[in-house]
Amino acid sequence: MRLPDFLRIKKLDLFIIKSFSLLLAGTFFICLFIFIMQLLWRWVDDFVGKGLDFDVLAQFFFLGSVTLVGQALPLAILLAALMTFGNFGERLELLAMKAAGIPLLRIMAPLAVECAILGCISFYFQNVIGPKAQVKLYTVLYSIKQASPEVEIPEGVFYDKIEGFNLFVKEKDKETGMLYNIMIYDLREGFDKTRILVADSGKMVTSDDQRFLTLSLYSGELFENLPINNKDNRKNKNVPYRRESYREKVVMIEFEGGFSMQDGSFLNTQAASKNMLQLQHSIDSLTLHNDSVGLSNLRSAMRNSYQMRNDFTKEDSTYMAKDNLAYINVDSVYNIATKADKKRWKSNELTKIKQTKSDLEIKKNIMRSLDKDLNKHKLVWWEKITLSLGCLIFFFIGAPLGAIVRKGGLGYPVLISVATFVLYYIFNTSGYKMAREGEWYIWIGAWMSTMVLFPLGMLFTYQSNKDSAILNMDAYKEFFRKLLGLREKRNVTLKEVIIDDPDYPANYETLKEIIDTSHNFRKKNKLKRLPSIGCIFFREGNEDIIVDMSEKLDALVEEMGNSKNKKVIILLNMLPIIAAKAITSPLEKKWMNVVAIILFPIGTAIYIRACMYRFRLLRDLIKTEQTAKKLMERMKKDNLV
Repeated sequence: MRLPDFLRIKKLDLFIIKSFSLLLAGTFFICLFIFIMQLLWRWVDDFVGKGLDFDVLAQFFFLGSVTLVGQALPLAILLAALMTFGNFGERLELLAMKAAGIPLLRIMAPLAVECAILGCISFYFQNVIGPKAQVKLYTVLYSIKQASPEVEIPEGVFYDKIEGFNLFVKEKDKETGMLYNIMIYDLREGFDKTRILVADSGKMVTSDDQRFLTLSLYSGELFENLPINNKDNRKNKNVPYRRESYREKVVMIEFEGGFSMQDGSFLNTQAASKNMLQLQHSIDSLTLHNDSVGLSNLRSAMRNSYQMRNDFTKEDSTYMAKDNLAYINVDSVYNIATKADKKRWKSNELTKIKQTKSDLEIKKNIMRSLDKDLNKHKLVWWEKITLSLGCLIFFFIGAPLGAIVRKGGLGYPVLISVATFVLYYIFNTSGYKMAREGEWYIWIGAWMSTMVLFPLGMLFTYQSNKDSAILNMDAYKEFFRKLLGLREKRNVTLKEVIIDDPDYPANYETLKEIIDTSHNFRKKNKLKRLPSIGCIFFREGNEDIIVDMSEKLDALVEEMGNSKNKKVIILLNMLPIIAAKAITSPLEKKWMNVVAIILFPIGTAIYIRACMYRFRLLRDLIKTEQTAKKLMERMKKDNLV
């Protein structure tokens, strides 16, 4: 059975896949390394001074790499796609493919299939391998955090990392391990029974089982406070103590050092340690549990807040009848009560209100914590899908941008990749936090970054397929120049090779026509006066004269640009570029001008801008006349006419 043409793998497809895959392998490990360094930076404070073995660090890096595959792969695809299509464009390979009649979407097709497969692999990592690696990783991190630091006593400062002791060493010999001028405060039995040891020198070693520190002290003294037994000594300000001198003394300090793997079974309840089936089961259980707790809290609040309490004292009973009453008029009872009883009742009710408020605050915090845990499970469930889909979305951003930019290497691609990923990170983090706190719907928070980047990818793909210059800086410069009303200057240079000399007599006559046209136009339209609103918004047909004059002036400059006279070239550059529509209606449609007038602030801004253009046209016309006269004089002086 013969496969259709679009399903066949051709040599061009293999070439594209090979180029992309080689770059993807490199960028993936680069991105993974960056994420690993970020993870290490988060936990570096717990690593310092722990004396960790190489196998512990190897476990950390390996497990961290496995858990970060889902985050590193989309960024690697984005960077690889940018570099691949940037290289194709820079080496004109993309142009050759298009010249052969192959559209951009067909060129992207094999890589889109590859990225879809990578998305499935990413999903497998996140759903099957990732949760198991996450538990082991956080078990290692928890064990590292619980491990005691290595004893590395600094010089000249007190060291308090050993529980119950405070050590001071003035000098150390790193080669022999000897310590000099030692002072030790033993606070294990409390401040009142402090023991102080002073020694000229000493040495500290750790036992083989890493459970004790043996401190050998030489030539020192021991000071110890003695307990006070009689009343006379209690009144005396002097505290009895014991002093002991020694030549050599050995102090055993219990110290649990080294690294030991902790039990991380409690981490199995975390959302990140579960696959999608476990997450769905946990979501159902947590939803049922939270609903039951919330209903119980509601019933308790209703019962405590609105239930009539029969807690009157014997004194209060004097205000009520002795018979069993089905209804008590509280206002009447309060009105006949004494001031002391009223004050006591108010105080009691105020205390009850405060207790109720405190109880409701506690229950509110408990419910918020339960809801946050439930939202985390839902977000992690969605995250496994969005990160996998991100592989395809990032490809449809990177490939079209690479085809548009046409720059290979690590310059533009890295810059665009970082900017895109920062945008993705901002929206993803904001959506995650808002959804976790219950401010947004879960699906909005989980899909926020995808909803932003997916239309962006489709736009880039459409524009690149149409060969649009969406990233053409000249087009943006032109747009902002027109928007801000910036002036454009002529750029006429002296040519080294001239084929046809200018027709100076004809140009002389053209300059006379331009001067007459400009002068008559200024007088007729009274450009010095402030125009009326109707003149600005509803004037039509007056631009024809200016358009013709502008075209004549441009043609004159182009022809006289072939002149060998340097002073003529200088005068040509002084001629302004005249805006042909400086006095026409600012908006093309008549109804748009009407709307602009009705919307007063917008119409005012357009009117001011039109007046500025009108006065600028006046200055340009005057300068054109003056420069044209100078050109005519120069042509006469140099005998060109």
